Amino acid sequence: MLDQALSRQLRRIVGETHYRDDQEALVAHSYDGTPMLQSLPDGVIYPENTLQVAEIMKELAAHRVPLVTRGSGSNLCGGTVPVQGGVVMVMHRMNRILDIDLENLTAVVQPGIITAEFISHIESLGLFYPPDPSSMRISTIGGNIAECSGGLRGLKYGTTKDYVIGLEAVLASGEIIRTGGKLMKDVAGYDLTKLLVGSEGTLAVITEATLKLVPPPKSKKTMLAMYKDLYGAARTVSRIIEAKIIPATLEFMDNPTIRVVDDFAKLGLPRDMEAILLIEQDGDPEPVERDMDRIREICESERADRVEVAQSREHAEKLLTARRSAFTALARLRPTTILEDATVPRSRIADMVLRINDIARKYDVSIATFGHAGDGNLHPTATTDARDPEEVHRVEQAFEEIFEAAIEMGGTITGEHGVGLVKAPFLEWKIGRAGVDVMRGIKQAFDPHNLLNPGKMFAKETRKRVVINRG
Repeated sequence: MLDQALSRQLRRIVGETHYRDDQEALVAHSYDGTPMLQSLPDGVIYPENTLQVAEIMKELAAHRVPLVTRGSGSNLCGGTVPVQGGVVMVMHRMNRILDIDLENLTAVVQPGIITAEFISHIESLGLFYPPDPSSMRISTIGGNIAECSGGLRGLKYGTTKDYVIGLEAVLASGEIIRTGGKLMKDVAGYDLTKLLVGSEGTLAVITEATLKLVPPPKSKKTMLAMYKDLYGAARTVSRIIEAKIIPATLEFMDNPTIRVVDDFAKLGLPRDMEAILLIEQDGDPEPVERDMDRIREICESERADRVEVAQSREHAEKLLTARRSAFTALARLRPTTILEDATVPRSRIADMVLRINDIARKYDVSIATFGHAGDGNLHPTATTDARDPEEVHRVEQAFEEIFEAAIEMGGTITGEHGVGLVKAPFLEWKIGRAGVDVMRGIKQAFDPHNLLNPGKMFAKETRKRVVINRG
């Protein structure tokens, strides 16, 4: 528990009901969406505005108490688990849209607003905010910014970093900084906006974001291409991009994923297919028709078994919802579901999926793979049981080899979930010792007493490289 004097100060700042240290609150904020990770905080606080956040940080800094910021806790890398105790700051009270600027096509929002609610409001105004993580119905904009979330539309439209053009943030000292703004050009010094996006709460507490909006597409078409040959599906992805077509969505599901998604969504998907591509294009009607006709030709030339175009927007939404539900569907199979992400060049997707399958067989574990084929971001997902330590250990060994395989193929250990606690032992594999040292230096400059989300990003020890048996 915190010092009583500090607890009284925190209650004074936010009000008696907005600071809690009862067991129910502590347990509820001791874990996030990452399985098998839990650590109790010492207190939970719910600020209402930036000035309260600044006051809180000044008090915590004076007492050297750690802080973990949190949105909805949908994080999948242990990023919001308070591994060193301290205070969890929940941002849900800071959930307002502060400004919609139709002249500059920008929105200013607080971090606690739910992503889907923000997108719905923007679309009701005839505008478009593209980042669409699968968790968007529960995740917050602040959480998206902390992790630089992607989504199904990332191939064509980019990820969260491409739409955050300004931030207000509170440093570990309690000082308030503002970066960027409603500007399309700004090279006044280092780009602190981009540095804070994806920093996983380790550098500052984001309290306000200025987001870029774009005009909405005038039309959309959605297609399913089904393959009995995994390489045919992978070649299709490469050939679509080679044809200078950038779809709005280009998603992949392997056979195990197809089966469980169909059980869950009841879409009548063909269970004998090795892979399905879900392809959506948007834009002006004529180019959309032209692109989809060409994509169909490519699919058929790569021996797609079946190609179907959604006949209505409702049907298209069902297909997209089914893809978004892949994790939920897989989670019904076993008590514990571990969803990872590894990214490779899209030309290596089939190689990576086959390597994942080989690794799963090697360790006798169940892994299904789906993901964003257009940008090479795959989500190998293991279904297991946390009550079986021996099996869980085999799953962990399998994922180590999967991360190693991704790096071997010119990829990375995470495309959108972040480093957090889970990937910290592997960060040096990707960026090298010198890269880690540079990042530690940045952390030291922002947070010299290591109060902001300590224990994340930088592991005490780097995991030894796995020697993969290629026999």
